[in-house]
Amino acid sequence: MYRARDQVENEAWLAELQQAADRLELETGARSRAADLFLTTISDVDDPEDRSKRAVAAASLYAGSLIEGDQRSQQAVADAVGVARLTIQQRWKTILEKAGLQPPSW
Repeated sequence: MYRARDQVENEAWLAELQQAADRLELETGARSRAADLFLTTISDVDDPEDRSKRAVAAASLYAGSLIEGDQRSQQAVADAVGVARLTIQQRWKTILEKAGLQPPSW
């Protein structure tokens, strides 16, 4: 769970997440889930250069699209957000676990 303050403090990142979702043409459910995952995870991130926030945004978009059945490839999400595919690969399962969800075992 996240606090309302997290949402206010990360307005710019949420807007960037929505812009990437636009580029990916994600449905509303996937966008909402990605924003929730981002806000749930971001409260633990302390990165003055915001590289970690960009990585969390990308991994949240990927995980949100998987959960909602609006799947996009890791590479497509990485291109939309401006990170390496490996960044998503290394973070998305942890984001699911942090949100109390069970990542797939495939």
